Amino acid sequence: MKAFLTMGTLVLAAALTTTAGAATRAGMLRCHVERGSGYIVGSSHGARCVFMSDTGRREHYVGRLKRIGLDVGYTGDAVITWAVFAPSAVRHHALAGNYVGASADVAIGVGGGANVLVGGNAGTISLQPLSLKSERGFAAGAGAGELELR
Repeated sequence: MKAFLTMGTLVLAAALTTTAGAATRAGMLRCHVERGSGYIVGSSHGARCVFMSDTGRREHYVGRLKRIGLDVGYTGDAVITWAVFAPSAVRHHALAGNYVGASADVAIGVGGGANVLVGGNAGTISLQPLSLKSERGFAAGAGAGELELR
């Protein structure tokens, strides 16, 4: 448990550092992540995502959420919601791309987690400050996270 508190502190610090470079909130990204198992040193789960811009536009994405690091246990379907920040207005389908950053979560019956990711449009889009993740299962994970959006 102490390791997860430490990881949570690191994720929060990374979020605060990353937020300083992002100028404008562009909307929210909500992903429904498929259930699955962690394989001790990593995991990979499919996702279906919807971006809701602050102007009301909706865009659909297919994604894959990966983690390298400690990832043990089984989780049911999860929902992750990020605030999306960009240096200017986000054009159509601009969130497509790869995002990387820190990731940590724990679930004992019901759980949650934090993910701070940066990438997308030439590395200019931030998914943060902290994502909100709700999941069910018995699992623990911390490490480097990656989200691929197409």
